[in-house]
Amino acid sequence: MENLLELRDVSKAYRVGGLLSRIFVNAIEDIQLELKAGEILSLVGESGCGKTTTGKVAVGLIKPTRGKVLYKGKDIWSMKKHEFKDYRKDVQMIHQDPYSSLNPVLTVYQILSSPLFRHSIVQNKEQAISKIEELLELVDLTPPEQYISKYPHQLSGGERQRVVIARTLTLNPKLIVADEPVSMIDVSLRASILNILLDLKEKFGVSYIYITHDLLTAKYFSKDYRLAIMYLGGIVEMGRTDKTINDPIHPYTKALLSALPEPDPKVTRSKKTMQLRSLDVPSLLRVPEGCRFHPRCPFFKEGVCDKERPRLVEVEKDRFVACFLYES
Repeated sequence: MENLLELRDVSKAYRVGGLLSRIFVNAIEDIQLELKAGEILSLVGESGCGKTTTGKVAVGLIKPTRGKVLYKGKDIWSMKKHEFKDYRKDVQMIHQDPYSSLNPVLTVYQILSSPLFRHSIVQNKEQAISKIEELLELVDLTPPEQYISKYPHQLSGGERQRVVIARTLTLNPKLIVADEPVSMIDVSLRASILNILLDLKEKFGVSYIYITHDLLTAKYFSKDYRLAIMYLGGIVEMGRTDKTINDPIHPYTKALLSALPEPDPKVTRSKKTMQLRSLDVPSLLRVPEGCRFHPRCPFFKEGVCDKERPRLVEVEKDRFVACFLYES
């Protein structure tokens, strides 16, 4: 099956220290990702590892410094104007913070009707109201007439995020990049938001790139699909979600899983956490030579891990890892 979206050797560097500075920092480097229609890929990593930058590059909000972003086999930055417009309709993003991603001076009607009129999906206010009510029902904001005239400050956090999801659906997207869509939502509401997104996948065949720092929500959301682990701007492990979580192979993935809290106190007391060489995360301004995880890795090999950067290689079918322990 043809890839819906593909990132080939994508890197994005930012200038640090002002317009005249010659110092650049790679937020992401040599990212390789493939996503097929109807698939879910969870992108997991700690804050500052480049997850959001990867998502913004995928939706065309940021142009990569190096590499290609392919949508249905075409480089999006070489597309003609009408092709790029269709791509921007097909690929949408749910931003992390529903408090800042909605314009506070616009009503729910104004927020949702703007893309409908902009892309000529509706022709008049009556059609717009009908379509908006349909969208609000899809995201469980019912009855819709109670929400359509409200402003964002009159909604709870969960309701705002539902409006954000409804806005994403206005253009019938083929792919949604969900950037930590439940991180600012009460724990009691997180499952309901994720279930709405999964229901939309079943109804409309939407593909997802799900960005999160939470391995547990990633396990729930992409349990039948794939998971990629990021560290300091690169992907260190990728494979089926169940295999990656139940049998991790990269030392960083093992460290993440060993640090997860357990609900059973007996398990907590008997659980062994991985002892890292250092607890400090290196700065992107001073990225370590060689493997970026080597200053913290308990399996560090001097003269190998600190000299050359490991490639992301396939160690078994549909399972990839960037670690010298598996190079052979």
